[in-house]
Amino acid sequence: MFYKKQESKKDRQTLKRQSLSSRRWRNFKKNRRGYWSLLLFSILFFLSLFAEVLSNDKPFLIKYEGAWYFPLLKSYPETTFGGDFETEADYRDPYILDKLTAPGNKVFFPLNPYSSNFIDLDLGEAVPAAPSKTHLLGTDDRGRDVFARLIYGFRLSVLFGFALTLTGTLTGIVAGAIQGYFGGTTDLIFQRFIEIWSAMPELYLLIIFASIFKPSALLLLILLSLFGWIGLSDYVRAEFLKGRNLDYVKAAKALGVGNFTIMQRHLLPNAMTPVITFLPFRMSGAILALTSLDFLGLGVPPSTPSLGELLKQGKANIEAWWLSLSTFIVLVGTLILLIFIGEALREAFDPRKQ
Repeated sequence: MFYKKQESKKDRQTLKRQSLSSRRWRNFKKNRRGYWSLLLFSILFFLSLFAEVLSNDKPFLIKYEGAWYFPLLKSYPETTFGGDFETEADYRDPYILDKLTAPGNKVFFPLNPYSSNFIDLDLGEAVPAAPSKTHLLGTDDRGRDVFARLIYGFRLSVLFGFALTLTGTLTGIVAGAIQGYFGGTTDLIFQRFIEIWSAMPELYLLIIFASIFKPSALLLLILLSLFGWIGLSDYVRAEFLKGRNLDYVKAAKALGVGNFTIMQRHLLPNAMTPVITFLPFRMSGAILALTSLDFLGLGVPPSTPSLGELLKQGKANIEAWWLSLSTFIVLVGTLILLIFIGEALREAFDPRKQ
């Protein structure tokens, strides 16, 4: 009988959580602007994950003399397709292209036949070249396709935003939970540490480390993660401070339940509301931080496609309006979608609307 009561209690708790989640999802869908922003952002991000298939100077499929080849997955020497050299085949070479398009052979190029670092040597005009049928959004000052670099740069920005948001959120939750739950001396020591840590000049540290180490997205992720958790930990700390003295928490302590179990099972779900609602805003801040650092030359290496690097080229070539305009539309559009998603989440998790 005791076990049946325990099982029925767990079933009621599960149904309650499911009903709360369903109500929040309905409230989120009621905000049509946020709902459609989430769909559009998800579609764009999903497509960017296959950037190599959408935009590449290599064909994704070749049928040559009855055999099938996949250049995106494996490198083939030029001799495979009737060439003279053992180096990797240049699929834009007219000689190799004639071999691949001969009767009985087939070659399938991506929709945009340029990769992010492919330099078009057959432009026939000065770079940066204006938009044309060959390059829909023109080229940059090195002859690289702007549309291709936007696709790859958008993917890099979103993935970097996801990674920085995830690391900062996890660190902020752990730090805030420890401060709020234990309080007292633990909270006091943490607060003094946060005051000292947040007073450190983040930009100067980035400049110093950029001059010592080779710039990379991983280095930026580590440096920005050292400071990205501070703002979120305050909200988690406040929720744990508020919940640690509630009756059901005191009852759990009296029954001998461990601190970690109480924090995870009883306090953390209530503290997740501000965390979830702030996620899109934190991600937009991470994307903007990466773009700003790339624009200042403190971000990823110059050959890496990024939105900040394109904006920097637009500033250096002010007459090439397509560089700044296309990048501005992609960057601002991404930030607006994330802001709309965040507003919808905030309304969905508002306890007054449950």
